[in-house]
Amino acid sequence: MALFDDNIQKQLKEILDQMVGDVTLLFFTQEIECQTCKDTHDFVNEIAGLNDKLNVKTYNFVNDKEKAEAYGVDKVPAIVLLDKDGQDTRMKYYGIPGGYEINSFLAGILMASGRDEQIPAELKKRIAAIDKPVHIQVFVSLGCPHCPNAVMTAHLLALENENVKADMVETSTFTHLAVRYNVSSVPKIVINEEHDFVGAQPLPHFLDVIEKA
Repeated sequence: MALFDDNIQKQLKEILDQMVGDVTLLFFTQEIECQTCKDTHDFVNEIAGLNDKLNVKTYNFVNDKEKAEAYGVDKVPAIVLLDKDGQDTRMKYYGIPGGYEINSFLAGILMASGRDEQIPAELKKRIAAIDKPVHIQVFVSLGCPHCPNAVMTAHLLALENENVKADMVETSTFTHLAVRYNVSSVPKIVINEEHDFVGAQPLPHFLDVIEKA
């Protein structure tokens, strides 16, 4: 049974038609102790079926441990986006990017496909100046309308600078992480384990925190 009705599928196809090049979705799953893996797998496959430029490769988190480690995947379900050249974009989704997060998922696919993002020159210069490893975790809930913007901003930074990796983390799937990072409201952004802020802040704010970090 399809997750999306004909009307939604038509809308999704129109968005995905904006893809420039191919994108590969690496999906990491496991059969036991992962309540949302099957639903997330169905979601990824259905989205990928809407455009020929989208490909899915599925890996078992346990059996394909080396592959998971190569892409820095440390929990499941996980989705990693590769660009047309098969290169890691450093954009990840942990948990199903459904609800409002389908917007950040579609945006991530378009960015990975090579669609040019308009960034002011001053901000582009600041992003290019990031010369140390930066790990951004954006904690979201699927019913949060502001969360996708925070995810998209983090993913844009990852796409623009290879020192940055950015994860969407769905809180109800990873409750232990929500507790660890004291997530009481979303989106909550955690940078390098040490710095955090709440809300879908604009790109300059992300850069301010990264530069302090």
